[in-house]
Amino acid sequence: MRIDLNADLGEGFGPWTMGDDLAMLSLVSTANIACGFHAGDPETMRQTIATAKTRGVAVGAHPGYDDLLGFGRRPVAGITAGEIENLIAYQTGAFQAMATLAGHPGTHVKTHGALGNACADEDDLADAVARGIRAADPGLAFMVMPGTATARAAERYNLRPIREIYADRSYADNFNLTPRRMPGAMIEDPDHALLRVLDMIRENRITSESGRQLDTGIDSVCIHGDSPAAVAMATRLKQGLEEAGYTIAPAASAD
Repeated sequence: MRIDLNADLGEGFGPWTMGDDLAMLSLVSTANIACGFHAGDPETMRQTIATAKTRGVAVGAHPGYDDLLGFGRRPVAGITAGEIENLIAYQTGAFQAMATLAGHPGTHVKTHGALGNACADEDDLADAVARGIRAADPGLAFMVMPGTATARAAERYNLRPIREIYADRSYADNFNLTPRRMPGAMIEDPDHALLRVLDMIRENRITSESGRQLDTGIDSVCIHGDSPAAVAMATRLKQGLEEAGYTIAPAASAD
């Protein structure tokens, strides 16, 4: 009866802000911090991590493609496993340095956007992510999507997995996320999202849009911090999960 709520935060850049990080840090138990490639910068990273520390929120690296204009949500054709390793190790190292400055050690790595989608589908890319994490810090957990290449890579490389589901997204038949351009991909009603999440964590099961089912343990529930309804969604989920008897707590702790 314990579950983690996580959100992708620190996604501003310079004078530009995205989402209400302060409100979200009062609701979630884990924050995935943008590392400067798809969003974020050193000051934003340090401030977000420092605030998370005061709220008792665990933090991890959230590396993405080097794509500020596209917010890391545009596919990169032909990217190699070596390039993936570089992206992960470089951004995770930067995150670890800022976490050290803020006095709040990181616990995990979660890939962002199009990078995350590609690595969930392809085992060689997921393995490259795992190698990048191990190079930066083998003690970090790997936040993975159950039933996908990321979960298999965590097992192969002996990284502690954090099995994540999404409150505000639907699933394709391969248990990756339904592409945002497709009907039904985004779940915007907080009450509907809560019912879906409760069903998944009670039954230890993910159901795709077509009805295909995957039996799996679940450690964490993600709410996208850049969504206009993120605070309302997180508020409803936290309230509903606690009313159902769940304790909201980080899935991983710093060693």
